[in-house]
Amino acid sequence: MAWLKRHNPAIDWDKKSLVFSSRYCSENCLHTSPIVKSGEPDLEIAATSELPDKYSEFSKIFTEEEISPLPPHRPYDCKITLKPDAVPRHGPIYSLGPKEDEELRKTVTKQLEAGLIRPSKSPMASPVIFVKKKNGSLRMCIDYRKLNDMTVKNVYPLPRSNDLIEKLRGAKIFSKFDLKWGYNLVRIKEGDEWKTAFKTRYGLFEYLVMPFGLTNTPATFQHFMNDIFRDILDVYVIIYLDDILVFSKNEEDHEKHVREVLSRLQKHHLYCNLAKCFFSVKEIDYLGLIVSPEGIRVDPAKVVKAIDWSVPSKVVQVQEFVGFCNFYRTFIKDYSRIAAPLFNLTRKNHPWEWTEECAAAFEQLQEALRSAPVLIIPDISKQFFLECDASDFATGAILSQFSEDDRLHPVAFLSKAMTPAERNYDIYHKELLAIVKALKEWRHLLEGTALPVQIITDHKNLEPFKASKDLRGRLARWAGFLSEFNFQLKYRPGKTNGKADILSRKDEHRPLGGGESQALLDPTLFIAAIEPDEVLDDRIRNAYLQDEQLNHIIEALQKNDKVKNWSWNDGLLIFKNKIYVPNDDAIRKDILASCHDNMAAGHPGQFRTLELVNRKYYWKSLKKMVNSYVSNCKSCIRNKHSNQLPPGLLNPIELPSRPWDHINYDLITGLPESEGFDAILTVVDRMSRMVHFIPTTSRASAADVANLFVTYVWKLHGLPSKTISDRGPQFNSAFLKQLYKRLDIKPSLSTAFRPQTDGLAECLNQVVEIYLRHYVAYKQDDWVGILPMAEFAYNNSVNASTNQTPFFACYGFHPRFSVGQQSDESVPHADERAEQLKLRMEELQASVNLANEKIKHYYDLRHRSPEDIKVGDKVWLDARNIKTERPVAKLSARKIRPYKVVKCEGTHVFKLDLPHTLRVHPVFHTSLVSLKKEDPFGRDPPQPPAEVTPDGEEEYEVERILDSRKRRNQVQYLVHWKGYGPESNTWEPLEHLDTAMGAIRKFHRDNPKAVRHPDLEEGVVSRAKRPRRH
Repeated sequence: MAWLKRHNPAIDWDKKSLVFSSRYCSENCLHTSPIVKSGEPDLEIAATSELPDKYSEFSKIFTEEEISPLPPHRPYDCKITLKPDAVPRHGPIYSLGPKEDEELRKTVTKQLEAGLIRPSKSPMASPVIFVKKKNGSLRMCIDYRKLNDMTVKNVYPLPRSNDLIEKLRGAKIFSKFDLKWGYNLVRIKEGDEWKTAFKTRYGLFEYLVMPFGLTNTPATFQHFMNDIFRDILDVYVIIYLDDILVFSKNEEDHEKHVREVLSRLQKHHLYCNLAKCFFSVKEIDYLGLIVSPEGIRVDPAKVVKAIDWSVPSKVVQVQEFVGFCNFYRTFIKDYSRIAAPLFNLTRKNHPWEWTEECAAAFEQLQEALRSAPVLIIPDISKQFFLECDASDFATGAILSQFSEDDRLHPVAFLSKAMTPAERNYDIYHKELLAIVKALKEWRHLLEGTALPVQIITDHKNLEPFKASKDLRGRLARWAGFLSEFNFQLKYRPGKTNGKADILSRKDEHRPLGGGESQALLDPTLFIAAIEPDEVLDDRIRNAYLQDEQLNHIIEALQKNDKVKNWSWNDGLLIFKNKIYVPNDDAIRKDILASCHDNMAAGHPGQFRTLELVNRKYYWKSLKKMVNSYVSNCKSCIRNKHSNQLPPGLLNPIELPSRPWDHINYDLITGLPESEGFDAILTVVDRMSRMVHFIPTTSRASAADVANLFVTYVWKLHGLPSKTISDRGPQFNSAFLKQLYKRLDIKPSLSTAFRPQTDGLAECLNQVVEIYLRHYVAYKQDDWVGILPMAEFAYNNSVNASTNQTPFFACYGFHPRFSVGQQSDESVPHADERAEQLKLRMEELQASVNLANEKIKHYYDLRHRSPEDIKVGDKVWLDARNIKTERPVAKLSARKIRPYKVVKCEGTHVFKLDLPHTLRVHPVFHTSLVSLKKEDPFGRDPPQPPAEVTPDGEEEYEVERILDSRKRRNQVQYLVHWKGYGPESNTWEPLEHLDTAMGAIRKFHRDNPKAVRHPDLEEGVVSRAKRPRRH
């Protein structure tokens, strides 16, 4: 039946009834029809009489056949005035598939025969696009966005909704008519037809009637309607574009009024959509408001649907609701008092208990959101602000206007769950979907506004959408719909777009588990550079419009002119068989990310990343951008070996002025026990290179070391002014530091994990160990007795740096080392000896300086200049010496997160601000740190530093547990990490939270019905390991 098709009711087979979505049909159009006999149980069928009998003479107005006669010219013809600086441009001819081509041919033929279009010789033309209707058929549309941008806006006023609604006060009965095909009944002003031209493969054509998509069609159509009903406007009819409302105080007058309106519609060949028309009702929805004899009010059903929260069952849901209410707290009287019970629930350590006071506060706040002064009646003469956002499962929107208090008030709310198919859209399409759904919901308010609707989105890539080219699929369908609105897209960062964001993440819209969503592979497993998707191509086409440097090339190619190395294919600019990417940083960054960060790409080096990008894409300075992108990749910095020379040129330690003024000492441990000793304290003079080898134990304390120093060094050579040692506990104790201070000795400790700082002692240790290997017994228990000979042998050997033996450098003569050996020279007189010692010290210093210069030369050949690191900079720390609990060092990060430099000791040594839990000395050589540079691509925004365990494993502090669930027989907890936003929340198994038991216990106290792990163990500290982020 026709009525069944038109109303599309839901059939309840169990109750044997039909359910209509329209309240009017349920109350006015249904009556019980005879029972239809069939093989199935009886079903009551409700029928409607379609058009009321008393208006049957006007049935032609409600025809379902499309009638499109060419109307005459009138004073309100659609005028298209171009801006003074407008330059007519030819749009491209988009390539079409067979079905689109067939529909184009049929539509052009039909409109030519009806006289709606004619062949054109226009110097400008707009492109044709096709969109799918709900029934799957295609509809031809003209993409007039460029024309609209250069058109002077028609300022013919649209009626103010407040003024229209005021006229209805006192009315008792209403009828509403919804027009269709109205725009085609208005002519284009004579002489302006060429501006509507559109280009096809069948030729160039222009419209004689007003097509959809022109920016001035709403104002022109309002002028048209006002002219037809001018004498009865506001008397018993009000009109807003194609919505006509007839109102009367009694039934008798109302029938006359309706007849007059229908008569004028029939006279001017205007047609109505019967399915959207209402006759003689006492309550009607008009312009988003409910009009009745009792007055005017906002439709509560629409508001409730958007902001009606389910009763919270956990703290996070209360936080979500209160967070939304906070946006409107200034409009709600006594807000703090009303919301106090809910605030108490969100406080730390407050037990979960949903009391009557909480329920009352919850209901009172919801009611406040639905009524004045929070919600205001829309005023069409004022500018609208539309905030939209999309989550993974729903869209949210808030329509607002400035009120008399000069503050932005909501007009309406919208929150809609996505279908399973929509949930599989990428984020670009989801954000556009949120806008489309909002405009459809409030079309009666937003279509044809004089002031552009400010659409606020947190997705920056939507901003150039209005200028996009060669749209396909759903984007083409949405573009055709959006062209009917006067709007501007404005970007607002996600953190400040919170109201719409909350509506898009309402818990009741979250899909249930169980396979309703389509299962898709993770999109990060595919490389866009190898197989570009439709969205990326569309973004590239859009960006061409913003790159003025390409205009002359594109225009030449569209004219079929040949340009060397360039071609035009499906709306894409091709350079040497590569898609040319315009000057759009966001698009170029996404391409680089897909060819480098993507799991299928695997973080390749500069050469391989460039090759992946260059398979499909090209742009100027591509290689330079790739090199910059790869060299600033934080994951590569952390996890890859550096192929560069190690940083830090040799910086020789200052040369002393006399022997035994500067000394180095170190401890050799791990030796087998000999005469009760298992270690050797080595002491070496930096001037003469003379050494002392002192047997000791590995258990020697700082006091023991001090005693050995006095016994073996001090008594022979006096006090040094400077000592250099490693960071062993014997040399870095408070006792020894205090002793040095009392004796006015300057101690110098080697930098962490940098043995080269104490290189002289390290080399000496190797010499001692080699000597002992030669002479030690098989059981290695006699090395103590060999030490004196080892010390003599070393001191009596020529040193490569000084070209002298340490004995001679220190005393000025060579000792006898065997029986019968004669001295090379007699002992000189005192004056001669003093002069010789002076000369030998000068020679010694010259030799050591020369040796240091040679060492520095060869050292610097294998190293590079250190980076210019200053106090306050952040540096990556080499992790090679940081122990972790990770099973294999090969798979661990090579560098750990950046730390702040708090002190620079020259250009080679830096003190870092390390967490107190990392129990290592915070001073490092430049070879172990690398400067953290600002990433020009904006990847990985700064995050708070993680704490580190004593053995080096990074830790993150748990702020609170938000939820629990069971997945594959494993209980997991949703963790909010301290210092991070909600986007960093993660589900973690209990074994990752072995030190966060306090937070877990609190969560279960607050949520006793939540899923609980059966084997919970007690803990004390709310800190936990967390999987590393790459």
